[in-house]
Amino acid sequence: MIPTRNAEDSPLFITALARGVSVLRAFSEGQPAMTLPELAEATGLSKSSVQRFAHTLWTLGYLRKDPGSKKFSLAPWSLELGMKYVQTSPLVLGGNPFLHMLNRNSQETCSLAEPDGLDMVYVARFATHKEMFVNMPVGMRLPLYCTAAGRAVLARLDASVARGLLERCDRKAYTVGTITDMDALLAELEFARRNGYARSNGEFYPGDITVSAAVLDAGGTPVGAVNVSVPSSRWSFEQAQAVFGPQVMETAHAISASRTLGRTRPFYEMEPPGGALRGAALEAEGL
Repeated sequence: MIPTRNAEDSPLFITALARGVSVLRAFSEGQPAMTLPELAEATGLSKSSVQRFAHTLWTLGYLRKDPGSKKFSLAPWSLELGMKYVQTSPLVLGGNPFLHMLNRNSQETCSLAEPDGLDMVYVARFATHKEMFVNMPVGMRLPLYCTAAGRAVLARLDASVARGLLERCDRKAYTVGTITDMDALLAELEFARRNGYARSNGEFYPGDITVSAAVLDAGGTPVGAVNVSVPSSRWSFEQAQAVFGPQVMETAHAISASRTLGRTRPFYEMEPPGGALRGAALEAEGL
């Protein structure tokens, strides 16, 4: 059974702060700019609450406000929140030199991803100079179940824990190649355990082939995964595995052995991000 906890039930939880953060999190590629009523709908907060939070965030420099449309959008200063993470993360700092070496040797796009809830978050990336159509910026979140990085991490967990995480995933098909069947997914995890690397073939982005191996902390807990991504226009699925499987395993092992990673709490024991923020916001508004 996967442990869960309700962080918002703690007396240490500050609901007002959570509501403010929910305003920052409301913006997305589909909604890059919003009026106060739109922000209220997106967050579940009242218009008066959103007005106070938006004004405060604008004053602090995290939001912009268009004087004509009255729409708010994220300001460049909001990047500081994410940049502080990549500048202080032991996984990123310890992994970057090895990831850069992998990028130079493979001449392909190489990434480092970290598990968070039911997603993999891309925390470092070195792009190829060759043709590559997939945009995978740092901070991008992709599901555990349909990514090579996610499967690499799941394969290093206890089988019952890995299955429980897969069952919690909303296993929808992003492409015609997305594997959603539980037995087929468990077979992919077994492949990763047997071969030392995981794979995916156009399961989130059509034509994107990815090979990945897990990074382990000092206690053997998976804390991330090294990826090499290539387009199917230049590589076959079999060729990519044969060439990059050994390379990602070697790089992941080097990061794991670099002594930059201490023992960490397993990611699956932590509260999935976002749920507490919106739940607390709605509760505070009496919804």
